[in-house]
Amino acid sequence: MMSRAMSRKWIGAVALTATLLGLIGVPAHAAAPKTYQVTGPVLELTADMIVVKKGSERWEIARDASTKVTGDLKVGATVTIQYRMSAASVDVKPAAAKKSGKKGS
Repeated sequence: MMSRAMSRKWIGAVALTATLLGLIGVPAHAAAPKTYQVTGPVLELTADMIVVKKGSERWEIARDASTKVTGDLKVGATVTIQYRMSAASVDVKPAAAKKSGKKGS
C-alpha cells in the first residue's frame, strides 16, 4: 500500500500533468476580424483580384490561391463575396504639442 505522502505526490503529479496537457492541447484563439460581404456582377477578374459592381461603385477585392470559389467564376456572373478588412500599412503620427492655457505670454 501507498503511504499518504506518496498518494498526495501521485495525485499532485497527475493533476499537474493534466493541467499541462490541457494548456498544450488548447491553442490560444485570437478573435478573428469581422466578416463582411458584397454582392453584385463581376466587372473584371484576374488571378489576384475580383472587381464587383455594387450600386454605382466598383469594389476591388483581393484574392489569392487560398480563396475558396464555388461555381463558375467569370465576368458577368453575379457573386457574393465574403471578405475581411486587413491593414496594408499603418503610419503613426506624432502626438500634437499641448497648447499652454496662459494668455499674453
